[in-house]
Amino acid sequence: MSDTRRRVKVYTLNEDRQWDDRGTGHVSSTYVEELKGMSLLVRAESDGSLLLESKINPNTAYQKQQDTLIVWSEAENYDLALSFQEKAGCDEIWEKICQVQGKDPSVEVTQDLIDESEEERFEEMPETSHLIDLPACELSKLEEIADLVTSVLSSPIRREKLALALENEGYIKKLLQLFQACENLENTEGLHHLYEIIRGILFLNKATLFEVMFSDECIMDVVGCLEYDPALAQPKRHREFLTKTAKFKEVIPITDSELRQKIHQTYRVQYIQDIILPTPSVFEENFLSTLTSFIFFNKVEIVSMLQVNFFKEFCAFSQTLQPQNRDAFFKTLAKLGILPALEIVMGMDDLQVRSAATDIFSYLVEFSPSMVREFVMQEAQQSDDDVLLINVVIEQMICDTDPELGGAVQLMGLLRTLIDPENMLATTNKTEKSEFLNFFYNHCMHVLTAPLLTNTSEDKCEKDNMLGSNTTNTICPDNYQTAQLLALILELLTFCVEHHTYHIKNYIMNKDLLRRVLVLMNSKHTFLALCALRFMRRIIGLKDEFYNRYITKGNLFEPVINALLDNGTRYNLLNSAVIELFEFIRVEDIKSLTAHIVENFYKALESIEYVQTFKGLKTKYEQEKDRQNQKLNSVPSILRSNRFRRDAKALEEDEEMWFNEDDDEEGKAVITPVEKSKTEDDFPDSYEKFMETKKAKESEDKENLPKRASSGGFKFTFSHSPSATNGTNSTNSKSVVSQTTPASSNVASSKTTSLATSVTATKGNLVGLVDYPDDEEEDEEEESSPRKRPRLGS
Repeated sequence: MSDTRRRVKVYTLNEDRQWDDRGTGHVSSTYVEELKGMSLLVRAESDGSLLLESKINPNTAYQKQQDTLIVWSEAENYDLALSFQEKAGCDEIWEKICQVQGKDPSVEVTQDLIDESEEERFEEMPETSHLIDLPACELSKLEEIADLVTSVLSSPIRREKLALALENEGYIKKLLQLFQACENLENTEGLHHLYEIIRGILFLNKATLFEVMFSDECIMDVVGCLEYDPALAQPKRHREFLTKTAKFKEVIPITDSELRQKIHQTYRVQYIQDIILPTPSVFEENFLSTLTSFIFFNKVEIVSMLQVNFFKEFCAFSQTLQPQNRDAFFKTLAKLGILPALEIVMGMDDLQVRSAATDIFSYLVEFSPSMVREFVMQEAQQSDDDVLLINVVIEQMICDTDPELGGAVQLMGLLRTLIDPENMLATTNKTEKSEFLNFFYNHCMHVLTAPLLTNTSEDKCEKDNMLGSNTTNTICPDNYQTAQLLALILELLTFCVEHHTYHIKNYIMNKDLLRRVLVLMNSKHTFLALCALRFMRRIIGLKDEFYNRYITKGNLFEPVINALLDNGTRYNLLNSAVIELFEFIRVEDIKSLTAHIVENFYKALESIEYVQTFKGLKTKYEQEKDRQNQKLNSVPSILRSNRFRRDAKALEEDEEMWFNEDDDEEGKAVITPVEKSKTEDDFPDSYEKFMETKKAKESEDKENLPKRASSGGFKFTFSHSPSATNGTNSTNSKSVVSQTTPASSNVASSKTTSLATSVTATKGNLVGLVDYPDDEEEDEEEESSPRKRPRLGS
């Protein structure tokens, strides 16, 4: 996500040498024509306004501190700092700066910090890039070391080189070991030298040295060295004060050890700056500016971590309040900007902070899902999809590192609450359901389904098969954690199918989503295969003819039946779930699906006799055929012929929209809205109405019946060419059967295609709106059956 990685706070150093917060935004590096060079731009995340526009000057000294800070001077008295939320973002911008200046990104500072007079002297000196040679770290050399450290303070170049030498050789820890030896020996002279040395190292103003000196291991020895100021008759007892007098009190429980350590460190460093060292006014060259920054940004980090835990406890406590007071509390939080704050902290690397933020978010969603929805819809008008709060939540769900996906399960529950129409408001002025679902499907659904589409792509599955499987049965994903994630996503999508009507319907059709989901029927993880099956079962449970046509046209029962056949004689949950799906179709008498199953798959299923489901489907199918034949026999042939011509013309335009979509165009909608009023069950009704209007006028049978199709085809076959009504051959004529296997499908049965050919051939020159198979042609149906092998499509 462009999200948290590029999120920064902009700080400027004021006249009092304190850092002022100028706002939070997203940083980028780009060429600015007006400035004639690569520049750093920071745009406010609140309104997109420009917080910073700074050209990367080839001669400006940029410093990287504490992994997430970049500091530089824009002018003589104008210092700037970017505080990154993530180290990765800081590294990325640092590389851009170093690239412009031709520096190695491994450096901590891009230019030597020198003044004009120093620069003039440097130009006269022979080139020398080697580090300063440090004396051996021994008691006898302490005076020499103190003189060296003191002498370099007047030269920015030598200060930098000494700092690098101290950093590279682990010199500070060796010095602190000498301090312990001097104290044990009561070597006062050595302790005075160590005071000068440690004080001088602090004045080197180097963040990397501070990180060593202020670590838990070293900081108390550093304080000890600073107790032995030669100007004092007796050493101060700073360590005694810090360890015995100063007491740490927790206003709220702090269980995070890293946060606790950061608080202790900040307090001690602040003590060094305010109590032990001289006041800053004495140092005209701001030797301790980096120390000030170190303390400041430590405090920023502590406050951000504490606020999250504090608000979590506060929200938990609010549950004990009376409803009126609890409502006022959450409304106040919303006004104060709790949601944009959560958006930031939910994207942080710290697991505990993220967990606390998720808990707070759950309280807000439980309190008022409408409030959260309103925020994200307003946010969408100003921000990219990547940084929207709901997409941050989805990405945290997707990226959950917990092997059991505990956090992802919690986030999925919150998402389901947010997209549940049952808690959406409807007023006279606006309908929250339509507005929010339009937003969700336009801006968020692609983020939710990305892992599913990625893991079911043809390239991914083929690669997984080549790398790690001996059979075609094991198709991606084989990773247990990924399978768990996909199961969660499928659970949410199944919820959408049940509650979102046309929004999810359009998405499934456009993305051919059910086909991709059914790839997971081949997963070695049975729970994931069951989730895929449950998704299809929920779709079929709607008894929506749009979905039914999509399923039959795409031959989408094939992976389900393959899974049933692969399961063999095992009596398990997968077997029961598949049987239940077909039993539902039989009991509910879904005619289009029954016909498709019997005509295309009965040969593969007729051997399953431990349930009567498939024989029952065959019976339903044959009963429907008989009913159609009885209707046919009661109608004069001339009316059947006239009906054929009339209806074919009337439906030609609508059916052309349905069948003539470009199969090669990926993602095109399979179903068009015009089909909604023209389901196959409508044709008998329109037929009877037409008969009533014609009965008085037609008295003779002047034309022969059109040839009948074999029972291997669909019950309803549509013509797209007016020439068919005149009994001429039409190359434009298409049947439903010929469309059951899209060109884009890789799982289509080759038998289905041959079946379509045989149906078309049987019809001869005249293709009618409705085919009425003869009983005597059942033998031909058996011969053209699409299944004679135990597995489909193999």
